[in-house]
Amino acid sequence: MSAKAISEHTGKEFLYKYICTSAAVQNRFRYASVTCDTDWDRLTQEHPWLLTEPLVVKPDQLIKRRGKLGLVGVDLDLKGVQEWLQLRFMKETTVGKAKGILKNFLIEPFVAHTQEEEYYICIYATREGDHVLFHHEGGVDVGDVDSKAQRLLVRVDEKLDPELVKNHLLSNVADDRKEVLASFLLGLFNLYEDLYFTYLEINPLVVTKDGVYVLDMAAKIDATADYICKAKWGDVAFPPPFGREAYPEEAYIADLDAKSGASLKLTVLNPRGRIWTMVAGGGASVVYSDTICDLGGVDELANYGEYSGAPSEQQTYDYAKTILSLMTREKHPDGKVLIIGGSIANFTNVAATFKGIVRAIKDYQGPLKEHEVTIFVRRGGPNYQEGLRVMGEVGKTTGIPIHVFGTETHMTAIVGMALGHRPIPNQPPVAAHTANFLLNSSASVSTPATSRTASFSESNSPSDVTPAKRLASGIPPAKATTLFSKHTKSIVWGMQTRAVQGMLDFDYVCSRDEPSVAAMVYPFTGDHKQKFYWGHKEILLPVYKNMADAMRKHPEVDVLISFASLRSAYDSTVETMQYSQIRTIAIIAEGIPEALTRKLIKMADEKGVTIIGPATVGGIKPGCFKIGNTGGMLDNILASKLYRPGSVAYVSRSGGMSNELNNIISRTTDGVFEGVAIGGDRYPGSTFMEHVLRYQDTPGVKMIVVLGEIGGTEEYKICQGIKEGRISKPVVCWCIGTCATMFSSEVQFGHAGACANQASETAVAKNQALREAGAFVPPSFDELGDVIRKVYDDLVVNGVIVPAQEVPPPTVPMDYSWARELGLIRKPASFMTSICDERGQELIYAGMPITEVFKEEMGLGGVLGLLWFQRRLPRYACQFIEMCLMVTADHGPAVSGAHNTIVCARAGKDLISSLTSGLLTIGDRFGGALDAAARQFSKAFDSGLLPMEFVNKMKKEGKLIMGIGHRVKSINNPDMRVQILKDFVKQHFPATQLLDYALDVEKITTSKKPNLILNVDGFIGVAFVDLLRTCGGFTRDEADEFVEIGALNGIFVLGRSMGFIGHYLDQKRLKQGLYRHPWDDISYVLPEHMSM
Repeated sequence: MSAKAISEHTGKEFLYKYICTSAAVQNRFRYASVTCDTDWDRLTQEHPWLLTEPLVVKPDQLIKRRGKLGLVGVDLDLKGVQEWLQLRFMKETTVGKAKGILKNFLIEPFVAHTQEEEYYICIYATREGDHVLFHHEGGVDVGDVDSKAQRLLVRVDEKLDPELVKNHLLSNVADDRKEVLASFLLGLFNLYEDLYFTYLEINPLVVTKDGVYVLDMAAKIDATADYICKAKWGDVAFPPPFGREAYPEEAYIADLDAKSGASLKLTVLNPRGRIWTMVAGGGASVVYSDTICDLGGVDELANYGEYSGAPSEQQTYDYAKTILSLMTREKHPDGKVLIIGGSIANFTNVAATFKGIVRAIKDYQGPLKEHEVTIFVRRGGPNYQEGLRVMGEVGKTTGIPIHVFGTETHMTAIVGMALGHRPIPNQPPVAAHTANFLLNSSASVSTPATSRTASFSESNSPSDVTPAKRLASGIPPAKATTLFSKHTKSIVWGMQTRAVQGMLDFDYVCSRDEPSVAAMVYPFTGDHKQKFYWGHKEILLPVYKNMADAMRKHPEVDVLISFASLRSAYDSTVETMQYSQIRTIAIIAEGIPEALTRKLIKMADEKGVTIIGPATVGGIKPGCFKIGNTGGMLDNILASKLYRPGSVAYVSRSGGMSNELNNIISRTTDGVFEGVAIGGDRYPGSTFMEHVLRYQDTPGVKMIVVLGEIGGTEEYKICQGIKEGRISKPVVCWCIGTCATMFSSEVQFGHAGACANQASETAVAKNQALREAGAFVPPSFDELGDVIRKVYDDLVVNGVIVPAQEVPPPTVPMDYSWARELGLIRKPASFMTSICDERGQELIYAGMPITEVFKEEMGLGGVLGLLWFQRRLPRYACQFIEMCLMVTADHGPAVSGAHNTIVCARAGKDLISSLTSGLLTIGDRFGGALDAAARQFSKAFDSGLLPMEFVNKMKKEGKLIMGIGHRVKSINNPDMRVQILKDFVKQHFPATQLLDYALDVEKITTSKKPNLILNVDGFIGVAFVDLLRTCGGFTRDEADEFVEIGALNGIFVLGRSMGFIGHYLDQKRLKQGLYRHPWDDISYVLPEHMSM
């Protein structure tokens, strides 16, 4: 959500820190918080005024009218405060319908004053601007300030006029206080704007001869502005409404939500309740809560929450396990039900999200059965059939009763089943598989013939585009009645290739002559072409780095679809509106601060541009155009008959619910003519009324469906339009959120705008008003489809709609990636790997998650064992590997590899080039003897040759014994690296047969020449063979295979790379110049035939 209430403590801290006014604000930062953890001695040390001044104490838990409720202690000393608290602290109190525990209190200095010195101030945001209310009589008995107070509307992008403040707001204030109050009001309004407040009330504000005192304060801030205000806000704690506890699980889900591009919400209403929900979609979650409450389940409803925006399998798992953990803590005598519901997804892969839920169900299968939990599932969207199949299977394998339904079942029907109000079908109808819609039986690669050119009831017209009317200078241009046609061209902002391909597939199935996407804009790459499919053919769409180039090269474009992030959506939209060719902008991003959205709305109104969004999936005009992911994948497009126009137009806030409306309307009427999801924010770019009036003026639309929502008053404009006759077509309307009035405490639903600030904004009040105005309003969402069907049937009977014969739709080939996802095809892989898997939520090394690698402290040796040998090696083996890397890390700058690295570094080459130069010297002569030594010694030992026989055989064949000999070290000057390794191996290895054999060979070779010792390469080689053969993790063949394929040389390469990198960095740090070998170290000789 956006507007969130903050504590009085936080609000006053913001005010005292950042208000800029000439008025003398008194008692700055003089407040003390009291909680369960308060140490009174420490509190009085930090706030010594507590011991010397009269005090005021009150709860700080978002409780309104505390004075009227007797919850303010006035003019007390510290002992009096403590006694007052003793009677109330941690006691249950009833405020309205809410019952809660008083546990957070605020103590402030008492300010002695008269009634005449009290004033009332309130600033709150609306779509048009910010309202400033002032009343010269404040305090507990202020009464109905809406009717009493002086008010000013400061329109968007305007400033509060000081003269209007003095002459209008302060008209009833004594002249000697006007300057002080005016300065304070102006400073307060600037603070309100700068810190993105949406509501700020002070009652009373006291003004005495000493200055201004802020006694009581209530405020809300726009939480989505955190990325703008973080430096000033700091870490803001948003307290829960009074009557509802803050649960750690809610904080955990909020943290997941903050770290995710998806949306994850959880509110615990009644932890002992028997009805739990896990609903996909902000709008759908409200509808399910409504239906549960309508069917009498309000007292048993345990939670409200939603997940949407394509969360990953891991995120869904974390969300699901949190809910399952909560619901399996206390048993209920009647057992419990879990409703896993949702509308038809637009772009979320249902099977992928269900995998996370299935994992959680498997993890909690014991507690779920113990608590007698029954699960009801209803879902639709991309790959939902596979998701439902997996969900059904887990029910069978775990023994948990799981009832699974798809789009053939009304969205909320499972609620009636779960609560025992309707029977559970034994065998629900099986929906057609995604593939059945998409596989093309025709071999034709041409664009299919048009199946229908107009809606069922609309005749063909030569032009189906109504451009925006240009009016006289100074008058804003009127917005277009028709936003989209079969010829609409768009630009997509953002690298959203999946959404663009979906739009092109929709265009193709609608028999458009050309793609609806002309180009893409993505500032983070250079200009290039992006490949897409047009039916069977591959086409290229241009991608531009900046908007100006795209607009200049595509003057036919009049729609922009913005997938910009919430941080960049405002700037990119402002830029877009500089181009007069753009008439419609769809803003997909959720979480744009409300103040910025209002600026966009004002700018769009001035330019005659229609904005759809923010926080929307977009809209669709069947047979013509669709925005981004609207309508879901092609199976849903075809199932809901969105490839050709019908007679019903709808407008909704929710994107997911708009797809559900597509489904409902296609099953009850001749289909959708146009549908728009205006977005779930408090201030959508375009309103219900704007679109309803467009539909009223569109001949092809015969009836209108509106899915309203709790919050705001926009639906009342529809009531007015019906009463005045401006809207004459039948309107079927339902406002979701009827459950809100049944809750004892305020619940913020999934959409930012879904919150009633007054009685008239409740869904119940709006439904009643619409019903009285003449709209067709069903008793509940459950009956919405029935009412739509009845209105449609009446229009058919009266001849307003003449159903046309249905024509089979054209088909589009399925993308390879999606066909593979559905398990319809297979192909041999280009690569095979068995050591690592990065595809899931967590990196896996040879079957072990990376978190387990760290949890068990496997170290570098353990990781190397997993990646090289695909085994979890014993601890001593891991230690031995790490010791080998340490002793081979470097051997000075004189060896060939280090020398090459140094020369390369001094030639100005980069690290990779220098390292490679050094590594290329590794071979049998330098460092690469590990494998060769292992092979030679293993072969001799396995053949039964005595050490002397082996030495004589190699001498006879004229071959060097790999791993024997050192240029510097000898039997008299031993290599300490070898000695360290030998001590460790002898102490920890189960057996060292090959090492013992090599040491016997060393005795023979050193008797002939002291430097023919077993060097570090040879030692590691033979010791590693012993390790592979005796650690118990490998067969003999496997151990030999690792030697043959060069695994042991890898130890030297990996270890010595550390040294080479060290030499490179050393040379760079020392700033050594280009190396040139000195002449006196080169023997210059003539060719042999010339010297003779």
